[in-house]
Formats: sequence, C-alpha cells, structure tokens
Amino acid sequence: MSTARWRAPGAPAWLRTSLGSTVARRLFLDRAVDFWLGEVDPAWSLTERRARVVSVTRETRDATTFTLDPGARWPGNRAGQYATVDVEVDGARVRRCYSLASGPGERTVAITVKRVAGGRASNFMHDHLRPGAVVGLGDPRGDFVLPAALPARILLLSGGSGITPVMSMLRDLAARDALRDVAFVHCARTRDDVIFRAELEALAARHEGLTLTLSHDDEGGPLDAARLTALVPDAFEHDTFLCGPEGMMATFEAAWTRAGASRRLRRERFGAPRAVPAGVAPTTVTLRLSRSDRSHVTDAPGTLLEQLERAGERPAFGCRMGICNTCRCTRRAGAVVDTVTGVVSREPDEEIRLCTSVALTDVDLAL
Repeated sequence: MSTARWRAPGAPAWLRTSLGSTVARRLFLDRAVDFWLGEVDPAWSLTERRARVVSVTRETRDATTFTLDPGARWPGNRAGQYATVDVEVDGARVRRCYSLASGPGERTVAITVKRVAGGRASNFMHDHLRPGAVVGLGDPRGDFVLPAALPARILLLSGGSGITPVMSMLRDLAARDALRDVAFVHCARTRDDVIFRAELEALAARHEGLTLTLSHDDEGGPLDAARLTALVPDAFEHDTFLCGPEGMMATFEAAWTRAGASRRLRRERFGAPRAVPAGVAPTTVTLRLSRSDRSHVTDAPGTLLEQLERAGERPAFGCRMGICNTCRCTRRAGAVVDTVTGVVSREPDEEIRLCTSVALTDVDLAL
C-alpha cells in the first residue's frame, strides 16, 4: 500500500496528508515493533532506552548498588552526572533520578539507591529488583561534573547517599591516574553507614595523593566547618565538589561564602524543596492552564505540582526535587518563587519547574 493512498476514516486534515500518513504509519509501526521486541526480550525497544540489571550489591543496611547494562545506544556520561530510571510499580511507571556512581567510559553503569521510608521507587527496587530485571534509563544529565582541565587541588565533600556523584568523580580520577592532590571527606551516621567504605580505603592505600577522612556522627557529632578546616586546613583553597543532606549543604555553603571562596564551590542537591516561610505565599491563588483552557482556584499550600495534582491534573514529573526537569514548563504570567534557589520569577514566558515552584500570585501556565 503506498503512503499517499493510506487514509484513516474521520482523521483530522493533517493526518490525511502524505506527510501526516507517513508519521502515523511510522508511529504505529514503531509501537507494534516495540511490543513484539519486548515480547522477545524486555530490554529491546525502538522508542526508549532500557537497561538490564547485571548485579545487585548491598552496600550498607539501607543502600544498594544496581549495576546496569545500558546497551550499545548509551551515549556515555561524565563523572558526577545523573540519569532518570523508570521502574514499574503495581502496574504504573515510576520515574526517579539517580546519580551514576560508576566512572565514565565503563561498559556498565551503576546507581546506588538508599531505601527511603515510604519511598515508592526505592523500596520496590530494594525488595524486587534482581539480576536480569529491566528498567528504563534516560540520557545522562547534569552539570555537577569535573571540568575538562582538572584543578590542581580538589576537595570531594559528601554526606550520606550524596557520596554517589563524588564517588564517580573519584573513580574517574583514579582511572586517569589523576589522584595527586585530592582530599575526600565523607560524613555518615556511623562507620557501618559509610557507602563504598572498603573501596575508599583501598584507593587511599594505593594512592599517596588521596587523603581520605571518614567522619561519623556517633563519634563527635555532625561535621561542621571548624572541624573540616582542622582536617583540611587549606580547604577553601581547593576546588570543592559538595553533595549531601540539606543541613550539611547549608553549613558548608555558608562557610565557603564567609571565606570568600564561593566561586570554588560546586554543589549537587538530593533533598526535597525547602519549605516557603509562612506568610510569603498567598492563601488563595488561581492557576490557569492556558493550553487546555482550564482554571483551578486553590487555597491548599504546596508547590505548583502538588496543587495541580490535588486539582485532578496530571502534569509530567520525575524526581519531585528540581533535578530532572521533567516537570519544566513555561510560566506565561504571574510570579513564583523557586524553593531550591530562592529565585523569584516574574518576567513573562519564563521556564520554571513545577515541583519546586510556589505561587506568589495567580499564575498562568502553558499546560
């Protein structure tokens, strides 16, 4: 059957054109082929990247590393980047962002997932994901990366599961024989909660240029700026890569600001958006969705994503933490504040993230 003669009864005008019919045929063909490819092997797909779980390694009591084979279409990642991972939980696809703990250039990639109380994805992965399982895997993203020209002195500073992107950096530096003046300081609740502890200690034993410090909260309390500078006296003179819990991030961001060294500090956040102080956001706002011509009046507090979901809308989202940008959309009018950056967006037609934005006025969204 020629493309020009294909017709769909009752189809819109664009679909009845030669180009429209070609697009439709290709779309339906790809879906059909995808279905049958999935029946042969769940990792095969024409329309999305899927990765097979190669191994599952328990790191600590609540952290597990999943090593994935992303296949030949994997574009490669830089040390410190993240990717979205899709798993099917109770028949519904759930998407989360995870830093890639493995170094770049490896045939497989690794994510280390910490079990979160009530976490839909993390608990499913810990309880059900085994070698041979297949997950969806997005492209590597993020600018929390080592620069092309490596700094002379590097400080990797992490806490809890925030170790994953800086561990990727450390592995990359080791593979490039570039561990010459690198300090690695990691904070955990106890010695047993240190993710990758055995590998860290082995790397420190093999490389004289790597100074490793593991700080345990049960042995002196959480690490603060004074203790850090006692451990690394010239800490502010290092190019520093920071990732950890929100309280830790705030502590060291303030310390680097006081020292006038903010330009040397790069950071990656894993935490949820900060709460907006009482009285900042109005009690009642109208959310207008200009593309679908719907409006919702809400007096419930929360981010735009939460308010839209309560109103029955289903906008796309991923991490719910302002990392993956899946919920990014255009704010056509109104004002919002980003709860991660603190930036107020007022100018027309600016891009915002629904999961971290709180309305300061009535808002018009391109949804």
